[in-house]
Amino acid sequence: MRISRRNTLMVAGTAAGCSLIPGRVLGANGKVNVAAIGIGGRGNGVIKSINKTGIANIVALCDVALGSKHTSKIESLFPDAKRFTDFRVMFDQMADQIDAVLVCVPDHSHFPISMMAMALGKHVYVEKPMARTFHEVELMMASAEKHGIATQMGNQGHSGNNLYQFKAWKEAGIIKNVTHVDAYMNNGRRWHPWGDVKAFPVGETKPENIEWNVWLGTTPKFHEYSDKLHPGDWRGWHQFGTGCFGDWGAHVLDTIHQFLELGLPENISARNMVGRNDYIFPIASTVNFAFPERGDMPAMDIDWYDGVNNAPPIPKEFADRELKKNKPGKFIYSKDYVFQGDSHGSTLQIVPYEKMHALLEEGKLPRNFGKNSNHYMNFVKACQGEEKTNSPFSVAGPLTQMLTLGCIAQRLGGELEFDREKKIITNNKLANGFLKDDVRKGWEQYYKV
Repeated sequence: MRISRRNTLMVAGTAAGCSLIPGRVLGANGKVNVAAIGIGGRGNGVIKSINKTGIANIVALCDVALGSKHTSKIESLFPDAKRFTDFRVMFDQMADQIDAVLVCVPDHSHFPISMMAMALGKHVYVEKPMARTFHEVELMMASAEKHGIATQMGNQGHSGNNLYQFKAWKEAGIIKNVTHVDAYMNNGRRWHPWGDVKAFPVGETKPENIEWNVWLGTTPKFHEYSDKLHPGDWRGWHQFGTGCFGDWGAHVLDTIHQFLELGLPENISARNMVGRNDYIFPIASTVNFAFPERGDMPAMDIDWYDGVNNAPPIPKEFADRELKKNKPGKFIYSKDYVFQGDSHGSTLQIVPYEKMHALLEEGKLPRNFGKNSNHYMNFVKACQGEEKTNSPFSVAGPLTQMLTLGCIAQRLGGELEFDREKKIITNNKLANGFLKDDVRKGWEQYYKV
């Protein structure tokens, strides 16, 4: 697809570091003009939720498979929105009519779309995780800071009660001196039945109504179309997704990472690996992340468990209760309390519950967290300048980088030493190379801030 010189200049930005088109050109009645990129699957729900805010106009729909069963529901809901199969063409034709974009495509394509949008001064909502590689996240954080736009990663629970509870309980001295976290997601995943994959799939007939070259995006090597890649099975491939950890770690560990000020780990080790594979994520693994002391907070570590039969140990404080089936969650261990929680915006409980009830009766536990915008309203209001986003790239970026480090450990197994200052893996050259991927010819311009 031809890309104009005008778009190339917009991506690079001007010499003075300013976007060529202003980002805040709010549409009719002060509503935010939104372009949705990736309108099937998860995009379906995000677009509907943004539309429900009542302060957004869906002005453009972009998907590599327009006219398919995958996209038909959203297309029928917004018949007046302009349609595109290539986000670059969309920006080239109507950038001046767009205030914000929703990026709901597979993980490997979050980066180029977000970078182009930010260079054009557009506000960006991108599904979790922010990007597939550590380096891409680094560039996205830098671009967001440079262009001064509103950004939001789509871990929607990060605008829920758990955000405000965690903050209030930490400020009240209830959550302190945390030394260990067990976090888990033990559902089966789509790639688990595939067995020992030896290569990418070949030989399948590509549907006529899909722009496959655009779907591949920055992917360094061409891969043939396969229904094990599109529309939903891309997540299990190292080249395209971030596995179970990238998918669910953003929902389970988000408040822990932010309010315990974890930043980046200094050691990552993968053990209990079942089905380690060069192409797809393992069937099960346990990954440990070690963090140093941070101010007055002690050194701590996190164990992440995924795989159907790979659950964490149950603390004695949890009594005779069992983990909820098909429910991700965590146990947080501090010197004074053990906390149990699920994912997304679910609030924490102190176990045993009798101890929590006693604290409530003594008035020591903040309980009222106010009425707050949900994740979608928070983003749209931030586009209008009325709120600050709860999961901006400055917050979601380091969390996502931790997730990408875990994905590298799951890919290779073993132990990785990470230099938090230089942001490099020091003991494994191959692993360090995975922090930054090669880029397909014709897509290099997105890697400039």
